Amino acid sequence: MSDYDRGFPRSVPAGAADMAVDAGLRGFMLGVYNKLALGLVLSGVLAYLTADYAPVRDLLYVVTPDGRLAGFTLLGTLIRFAPLVVILGAMFGMRNPSPRAAGIYYWVVVSLIGAGLGVWVLAYTGVSLASTFLVTATAFGGLSLFGYVTKKDLTGVGSFMLVGLMGIIIASLVNMFLHSAMIQFLVSIIGVLIFAGLIAFDTQRLKMTYYALGGNQAAMGVATSYGALSLYLDFINLFQFLLMLFGGGSSRR
Repeated sequence: MSDYDRGFPRSVPAGAADMAVDAGLRGFMLGVYNKLALGLVLSGVLAYLTADYAPVRDLLYVVTPDGRLAGFTLLGTLIRFAPLVVILGAMFGMRNPSPRAAGIYYWVVVSLIGAGLGVWVLAYTGVSLASTFLVTATAFGGLSLFGYVTKKDLTGVGSFMLVGLMGIIIASLVNMFLHSAMIQFLVSIIGVLIFAGLIAFDTQRLKMTYYALGGNQAAMGVATSYGALSLYLDFINLFQFLLMLFGGGSSRR
């Protein structure tokens, strides 16, 4: 999932970082965070459904008699890549989306990603998933708060992180053939750092976007969905890399 396009403009209006926080901004950001939270809940429900409900699980995964992940079915493989296809399609087919279209886009992507997260439930213990989620949520909250309140322009940080993101995508693709534990370990560490930076950057960018939209309610409706998707992808990827580092084994049982 770290190779998914983030689907949201990255420009930050010059001088906007010093603008005062007001009720409108708080309402806008609350809308983003509420949609993000609901998206994470939906993803968790779908992940456990696809991993623990046998009729659905067997459509997506090949599992051993003791419940261990052994591979993917054709449908499971399609589900894994479907979010990327949808996001790439939206890049070309949703130039000026309505708030409703942007909302549908968000929930479609979140649902597809959530359906593919059953692999984590099959590969890691419940304790590992719960503890890693708690760490991720705590880190996300702190980093997002920093991005919200800091007066430092994080545009340069965001640009640097995007370059690093391209690097770990390439390294991950190469490691698909090398199967190097060291490369995977380094990618995981760098991935944590990159998405930590992107959480702060994307939060600040959303704050600046609110002011740039100048009270346009339709545009803010679109920005809420796109902003929630951006932060959702940050959260999911941070969780993934932390899980790879600290997941504590690959057995459910």
